[in-house]
Amino acid sequence: MFVNDPLGDMLTRIRNAQLRGKSTVSTPASKLRAWVLDVLLNEGYIRGYEKNETENGQGELVISLKYFEGTPVIREVKRVSKPGRRVYMASKDLPSVRNGLGVSIISTPKGVMSDAAARSANVGGEVLCTVF
Repeated sequence: MFVNDPLGDMLTRIRNAQLRGKSTVSTPASKLRAWVLDVLLNEGYIRGYEKNETENGQGELVISLKYFEGTPVIREVKRVSKPGRRVYMASKDLPSVRNGLGVSIISTPKGVMSDAAARSANVGGEVLCTVF
């Protein structure tokens, strides 16, 4: 199966697993997905993730989802920059998500980071997604 938007596929898997109350969800491994998961982990939206090898040699990321009193910590996850329409912003133009309660994940020349980290490093880039 070929997925046109791998990051969007991972975000949808996370969203669907949380709606079903699952504790873990797996997704095919890639560097970009791991970098986005690193930001989600640092911001406290997931418990963690680990990389496993499947029997066909393809890597797989197993994501441990986080819940607070039975409700998912991630209330809303939204893809901003899509394959058909890329969204780039300068560091001074980065919007705050839900008045600072949420986080935007930005792909910058210095790596994938949260909007706050991108502002402090004074770098802009492609706005991958927002998480609240």
